[in-house]
Amino acid sequence: MDMPRHEHSHRDPGHSGHANAAPHPGTAIDPVCGMPVDIATAKHKHSFGGSTWYFCSKDCLAKFTAAPERYAKATQKPTATPGAIYTCPMHPEIQQAGPGSCPKCGMALVPVEGAKEDDSELRNMTRRFWVSAVLTAPLAVIAMAPYFGIKEPFGVAAHVRMYLELALGTPVVVWGGWPFFRKFALSIRNRSPNMYTLIGLGVALAYLFSLAAVFAPGLFPQEFREDGGQVGAYFEAAAVIVTLVLLGEVMQLRAMGQTSRAIRELLALAPNTALRIEADGREVEVPLAEVHVGDKLRVRPGEKVPVDGTCVEGSSNVDESMVTGEPVPVAKKPGNRVTGATINGKGTLVIRAERVGADTLLSQIVHMVAQAQRTRAPVQRLADLVAAYFVQTVIAIAVVTALAWWFFGPEPRLTYAVVNAVAVLIIACPCAVGLATPISITVAMGQGAINGILFRNAEAVEKLRDIDTLVVDKTGTLTLGSPRLVDLIVEPGITESEALALIASLERASEHPLAQAIVKGAEERGLRLSPVEKFESVTGQGVRGEIAGRKVAVGSRRFMESLGTLPASLAGKADALRTQGKTALYAAVDGRAVTVVAVADPIKETTPEAIKTLQSEGVRVVMLSGDSRKTAEAVGRQLGIDEVIAEVLPEQKVDAIKSLQAQGRAVAMAGDGINDAPALAQANVGIAMGTGTDVAIESGSVTLVKGDLRGIVKAIRLSRATMRNVKQNLFFAFVYNAVGVPIAAGVLYPVFGLLLSPIFAGAAMALSSVSVVTNALRLNRVRL
Repeated sequence: MDMPRHEHSHRDPGHSGHANAAPHPGTAIDPVCGMPVDIATAKHKHSFGGSTWYFCSKDCLAKFTAAPERYAKATQKPTATPGAIYTCPMHPEIQQAGPGSCPKCGMALVPVEGAKEDDSELRNMTRRFWVSAVLTAPLAVIAMAPYFGIKEPFGVAAHVRMYLELALGTPVVVWGGWPFFRKFALSIRNRSPNMYTLIGLGVALAYLFSLAAVFAPGLFPQEFREDGGQVGAYFEAAAVIVTLVLLGEVMQLRAMGQTSRAIRELLALAPNTALRIEADGREVEVPLAEVHVGDKLRVRPGEKVPVDGTCVEGSSNVDESMVTGEPVPVAKKPGNRVTGATINGKGTLVIRAERVGADTLLSQIVHMVAQAQRTRAPVQRLADLVAAYFVQTVIAIAVVTALAWWFFGPEPRLTYAVVNAVAVLIIACPCAVGLATPISITVAMGQGAINGILFRNAEAVEKLRDIDTLVVDKTGTLTLGSPRLVDLIVEPGITESEALALIASLERASEHPLAQAIVKGAEERGLRLSPVEKFESVTGQGVRGEIAGRKVAVGSRRFMESLGTLPASLAGKADALRTQGKTALYAAVDGRAVTVVAVADPIKETTPEAIKTLQSEGVRVVMLSGDSRKTAEAVGRQLGIDEVIAEVLPEQKVDAIKSLQAQGRAVAMAGDGINDAPALAQANVGIAMGTGTDVAIESGSVTLVKGDLRGIVKAIRLSRATMRNVKQNLFFAFVYNAVGVPIAAGVLYPVFGLLLSPIFAGAAMALSSVSVVTNALRLNRVRL
């Protein structure tokens, strides 16, 4: 912007984003003209980006709504939330104010919860990766060309080629690899060897050896020279390592960014403002942060409930699927509790605020998700442990090699000591060791994507192998997730089409969710609905009216009995439907009960097969649902599920997961609703159905794109194959070191007069990497 005052604007406190400068409390800054605006009396405002923006005039409002991104972006600073606490995903005990790197493992710190995402490191690493990749590609071609019989690649002579390799490789190593050298130094200073120790050591040694080969070739004996008299350089090895590690860093940072976005998705569910009823009866819209316990708030049709509280006036149906996971809205009347961020139906409610701010259920869910996601990655801890011993061992061998050649080797002793020590360190370069796990994981993720399985991180691939218990939500996971008309039973004297047309015509005047499911079922069958007259709703029992001169009533057994005799045969059929977990209603035409209509959430066609296959794989299946016990147990019996836990709230779902884990079980959780998000995060592996909410998907470690439970079977099989592949890769990586390091140290020299030139050390290192990559690619042929 061309004027400094435009750099400020008001945004609601308590939401993601930064507080904006304002002249004094209760005022906001117009983001267009920079004028102060009184929030209480402002006539012009607009919601955008999860915040409310206030304007001094309708002209400023019009300019903002025409290009909101422009003005909103101009008012925001890409810095971390002041005072936000960041922690290490690997070492939760590490916490600090603001972003940075973990002093123990070097990983990027992530916000504990609620902090604004800072993607500066991701952008930095992405920029370094692309620049390094562009420079490394021609460098690799030039360096490897002689091995394919091309003496002068691109017409570059051998004595010039080394300087070209130096020019291409130096920016990659020095600039692209700078973050790794910094973390390498940090690991040394903190005496905490890790993968960055290996990376820094390998890159530095390859690069320094190459510099010596270019500028001080006289230090090397004749047997280390090529045909043209030059000493082999390894700029391409150093550059390739840096580029590959940068790619891994970019992938890791993106995964962590998804985690923080999931938490912001939860925070965004809460409304920005609330309509408060003042003592004098006035209704004033206030920011959510200004709502206090005891305030009376009006919730208009279609609005979100602002905070947790109790209904004191009015009646309506409220969609609580965010909390319960159930698709059927719940009727609310005075005395009933309501939950913040749930969605009001067509009625109007007045509620009394009882829990606000961090005390609301939504805030507690946010906290649970953030807490459960701060877990340690076992595969990374193992890699760090191996790396610590590996680094120490290799350095010790290199030192012993140098000393042995210095004191007992032939002349020139110092040259042999340095060259052989460098050969040891080069052949022990961590390229293959570093590739062993991530290359298999990467291939597995690609194979999973082909089969509709998305892994959010490598930890999920590793942990799925050990899963012995699968906890599944009912609604949207085992079932389709929406009420549908599933059964229609009629007595003699009336056809199904005639009965359903009359019932749906009557129910079309009702706002009840079950009524809407019946109407939808009739429309899907192509039935023509008629207008209703003398419509009457009997609270808690049913509805009645006249359609084309016929008296029609739909409702409960008690309602039918109040209208006349209920046939025993019809009652028995309705009871049978209820034992199947369906909601059964009676319908009477002209005073005679003639129909039973059942509404239910149908089980997915693929669910029975998936359950049986999982059990055959040795996985115990547990259903965890917020639905009624009768319905849940009926579904459990139908599917042959091992255990059913019903009528649970979000925090109880987390407790159930913890209870199973306390029994020593490795638990995977599959769900699709926001209410499942904390449990998905708490489980050893969270599996989100792709047909569910974005929050559930981001909270899960695995996403089934098609929402098909058979994908879990494939994911487990893929995980087991992948971890076998990782073990094989580690064997290939270390067997080359086990064989190559002693040869590089010179153990064959006294008997055979053989030394391993750093050129062949580099070739052996490359061969180990090729073996690892080739073996990992076999995962593409795994049958799932």
